[in-house]
Amino acid sequence: MKITYTLTDESPALATYSFLPIVRAFLKHADIDVVTSDISLSARILAQFPESLKADQRVEDALTLLGELVKDPSANLIKTPNISASIPQLKAAIKELQTKGYNVPDFPDNPANEAEQGIKEKYQKVLGSAVNPVLRQGNSDRRSTKAVKSYAQKNPYRVVPFNKSSKSCVSYMADGDFFDNEKAVLIESPTTAKIVFRDAQGERVLKEGLKLEQNEILDATFMDALKLSAFYEAQIAKCKEQDILFSLHLKATMMKVSDPVLFGYAVKAYFKAIFDSFGDELEALGVNPNNGVSELLSKIESSPKKAQILAKYNEILEKSAKISMVNSDKGITNLHVPSDVIVDASMPAMLKNGAKLWDKNGNECDANAIIPDKTYATIYEAVLEDLHKNGTLEPSKLGSVSNVGLMAKKAQEYGSHDKTFIAPNDGEFVIVDSQGKVLLSHKVRKNDIYRANQAKFDAVQNWIDLGIERADITGDKAIFWLDSKRASNKIMIDLVQKRLKEKGKDIAILAPKEACLESLRLIRAGKNAISITGNVLRDYLTDLFPILELGTSAKMLSVVPMLNGGAMFETGAGGSAPKQVEQLVNENHLRWDSLGEFLALQASLEFYAQKQNSPKAKVLADALDSAIGEWLNNNKAPSRKVGEDDNRTSHFYLSLYFIKALATQGTDSTISGFFVPIAKDIESKQDVIRAEFNNAQGKAVDLGGYYKFDDSKAESIMRPSASFNAIIEQIAKN
Repeated sequence: MKITYTLTDESPALATYSFLPIVRAFLKHADIDVVTSDISLSARILAQFPESLKADQRVEDALTLLGELVKDPSANLIKTPNISASIPQLKAAIKELQTKGYNVPDFPDNPANEAEQGIKEKYQKVLGSAVNPVLRQGNSDRRSTKAVKSYAQKNPYRVVPFNKSSKSCVSYMADGDFFDNEKAVLIESPTTAKIVFRDAQGERVLKEGLKLEQNEILDATFMDALKLSAFYEAQIAKCKEQDILFSLHLKATMMKVSDPVLFGYAVKAYFKAIFDSFGDELEALGVNPNNGVSELLSKIESSPKKAQILAKYNEILEKSAKISMVNSDKGITNLHVPSDVIVDASMPAMLKNGAKLWDKNGNECDANAIIPDKTYATIYEAVLEDLHKNGTLEPSKLGSVSNVGLMAKKAQEYGSHDKTFIAPNDGEFVIVDSQGKVLLSHKVRKNDIYRANQAKFDAVQNWIDLGIERADITGDKAIFWLDSKRASNKIMIDLVQKRLKEKGKDIAILAPKEACLESLRLIRAGKNAISITGNVLRDYLTDLFPILELGTSAKMLSVVPMLNGGAMFETGAGGSAPKQVEQLVNENHLRWDSLGEFLALQASLEFYAQKQNSPKAKVLADALDSAIGEWLNNNKAPSRKVGEDDNRTSHFYLSLYFIKALATQGTDSTISGFFVPIAKDIESKQDVIRAEFNNAQGKAVDLGGYYKFDDSKAESIMRPSASFNAIIEQIAKN
């Protein structure tokens, strides 16, 4: 069995240049081979176009290979966060690759011929959550370890007090959203289906070969585009009237087909005067509101009407409702780039900041958090209600909410990209099985946003059992977050209740808002709770509660036990990675916290030891567990400030504690004998090594790219201590 370590993007990728040589060196002492797999955005792009590249530029299709690996019972995969690309990010990556001499084609917004359509379809495989549905062939077990939680309670992050007079709120559509329009069916027997669209012009097939298994849940729904536009306009008026910030929260990266469209409607609503007055000019320039204001401002540079459009733009910002800012200093609004507005990161950040966001002057203000679809918006509404009722959440006193999340076999929304469509006319979306039977149908108007989702029975059953298992192991109160008013959830509730009865278990089932309120009640009392949720809530909650409890979601242990017996160990979220890369480039200081990688490696070693019956791997796993505890107790996490310890220094300290633990353990004398002199050596060189790390900081550096780093430059930047490197090389010699 090998351990596969992914190469990804931004600050997690930079940290890997430092951490991976350390991992390989130590794991040689258990005869474990560590191989890498490049699933970065740039590698995913290059893998799509081998015919356009020189022989030495071609890369393997790592994602497809990993998709096969995770179905193998021996799979042992450590996955770091990757970019879930929006179209603007994809275009930026393409441009960078082209400047580096890679002959990849431009992304065609509006394909003019069959060849361009083929190019766009290849790029669609790269966009959004291209990675996770392929790799996640199991359900998710994500939790805070005891050591991490204990440290967070003893060293709580700085909390911004919540003022109960706050006007901040969460707003969602009263009707016409995905929640209201959902229909679902439990498939009675295996069949193959297709999605068709019927209108006055006839019937066209949108998706064929939809394989449906017995007891699989199939659901479909749509967002009413006219009601969405009216909703946005009403929220802008509300923000203006109440003098609070207009702040949109979507997930245009993961929900790569639907949410950019929802984003675009918000852009058109807020800047309605521009689109009304200059619509023809913007269309001629190829401005797509789905790509955000940044594209609009860029494309009008060549327009003779630039001055008029800019004047109207500034007038709107001055006279309309105040808009929340991503970066006040640079004038980057909440509507600039869709990938800047990631709800599962932005909402917890707002809530822990006293429920405030920033205006164009950098002032903290109450905000209207706009999440059009009520399906999950209510969980954030619940947190605000709790804050109003009970006051500020104090992390030193909070219990913990872990999560068991359904995601195996592309379950639910994250597997829906190939089944999401924009209605071309007034008509009807229909899902028909191989016998011509209509499974689901929706009458829609032109431009309505339709999507269908699947959840396989074995994935659902495994998820239920995993939730029961975690409840039994921990003794914590578990809650299935399912809403009987939602069509697919109603079917799932029946499956859950049946399985609970078979197992003789009694676990609560609550709608998301009520489940969130109950979980908050429990952790305020210092107790723990287990949230057992569907796929999207899994993603949202594994940021929400860790950020409220720990200040970050990067410190969570995420285990994905695969349905076929292997396992994947995911590391922390990468939401703030772009800003961290910017700081490294400007100051040569990387504040990325690799605790997630440490935890994933430790769990991966335990899994290896168990699967391979390897005593040496168990020695390493136990020693690393001890090292992580000492690392936490000594507060060796990276500082945010240049000149202080950063990511690289944190790797040194973990290595120091790991070496000491291996030198003092009494289980394997060969390992301890090897590490005793190394422990003395590294102890004696602590000051020199720290000085080498800290002296490297404070000046700008060149990574040779953003989406595709220059390996030699990045390695040199991330491994600046010659003394530490020599020790790692000594360990690697085994």
